Amino acid sequence: MTTEIAGASRTYDVRTYGCQMNVHDSERISGLMEDAGYVRAADPESADVVVFNTCAVRENADNRLYGNLGHLRPTKVKNPDMQIAVGGCLAQKDRGDIVKKAPWVDVVFGTHNIGSLPALLERARHNQEAEVEILESLEVFPSTLPTKRESTYAGWVSISVGCNNTCTFCIVPSLRGKEKDRRPGEILAEVEALTKEGVLEVTLLGQNVNSYGVEFGDRLAFGKLLRATGEIEGLERVRFTSPHPKDFTDDVIAAMAETPNVCHSLHMPLQSGSDRVLKAMRRSYRQEKYLGIIDKVRAAMPDAAITTDIIVGFPGETDDDFEQTLEVVRRARFSSAFTFQYSKRPGTPAATMDEQLPKAVVQERYERLITLLEEITWAENKKLVGEKVEVLVAVGEGRKDDRTGRLSGRARDGRLVHFATGDLTPRPGDIVDTVVTYAAPHHLNADGLPLSHRRTRAGDAFEAGRTPKLKGVSLGLPSLGVPAPLPAAEGCSL
Repeated sequence: MTTEIAGASRTYDVRTYGCQMNVHDSERISGLMEDAGYVRAADPESADVVVFNTCAVRENADNRLYGNLGHLRPTKVKNPDMQIAVGGCLAQKDRGDIVKKAPWVDVVFGTHNIGSLPALLERARHNQEAEVEILESLEVFPSTLPTKRESTYAGWVSISVGCNNTCTFCIVPSLRGKEKDRRPGEILAEVEALTKEGVLEVTLLGQNVNSYGVEFGDRLAFGKLLRATGEIEGLERVRFTSPHPKDFTDDVIAAMAETPNVCHSLHMPLQSGSDRVLKAMRRSYRQEKYLGIIDKVRAAMPDAAITTDIIVGFPGETDDDFEQTLEVVRRARFSSAFTFQYSKRPGTPAATMDEQLPKAVVQERYERLITLLEEITWAENKKLVGEKVEVLVAVGEGRKDDRTGRLSGRARDGRLVHFATGDLTPRPGDIVDTVVTYAAPHHLNADGLPLSHRRTRAGDAFEAGRTPKLKGVSLGLPSLGVPAPLPAAEGCSL
């Protein structure tokens, strides 16, 4: 397959919507495109191929995609050789309807066949007609695909894809399929490969990370995996997202507390604090169990920063149900939260439930929730004023950095820190120790002189313009049977 026209390589641009899984999938799309001979467009507006990697979780995702496709139509008319591809969850859902609604789209591909994209683009060019290919199950495990990483210092690593839960508000299981788990050795091999390239921080990804092991019958597999990452030389930070309260076990809490490089940062989706609403959502835990998990995490790791997801206005939610959510928020003391007004998604059981709430009611509750969350997150952040924090310097975290003269990055607990550099010149990927001087609801400032600056291999790679580009690590779909056990890892209590 060639992507050259008149001696010049064709250019591409990937535009990503949605969750961390989509961000990581977009890294794979970029890796595939470059393996096929495309080069990233210096100017995204003039790219020869534009790829939309879509989300279908909320209603405005549809509107956003079709609006952006409409904006590209004049460009496509002026340049018929330009190609537009749509992939991801919305493509898996809408399939050929995308081409019906936007006939200038050249390729539609789903969540299960990302690896087909270069061939579909070539076929569409050759046949001069749209190519729509949606599979119902995975061709290969996504991590077998080449990946062009976007960061020199932090990397995503998928441990599973798909979800076995049946939450009534969620369309993801029907689009991503049943859970498929990678073998532990394959995951650790990918983490080790990233670390050798200079990556300091890895986030383990799954639709439900702590059900990892369900395919091979080991319900303690995720805790073992966390401990095993502690044995990887050079890996300084390990995070994971997202877990599910029903599968969250004490051994995972112990692994977090006892493995030095696992960050004391936990994203634990709540969705609702009402037992009645949780039952209607088909979330198989209740308020007491959820708060029990929070209490155990805080007992093992008093410094843990806990974040969450909350849906306001689920069908049938009463004033009392909503007050129960507020009560959990008060007791849990979250460091931040992703909050959503319930959005009806066709194809989910909740979409046809009675008692869909009026927009005005949902909006009023939503505003009350935001007000309470901001009070709590600000109060929790103020407790850190005067404390030392270790910051991994990042790119693009601080919108005002150029104006303020600060740099930005994440503390070990995941909080955003804007810090003064003094005479130092830290690079993205370097580590800076500094002291918090000011707290806001969503960030911390450190305006004194840094206590220390450690140059890292990740910073060297950023300075040299290198990002990790890995070939696939595993071979095909996860193999059958029980995998070899993870190596034992003795952790130190923090």
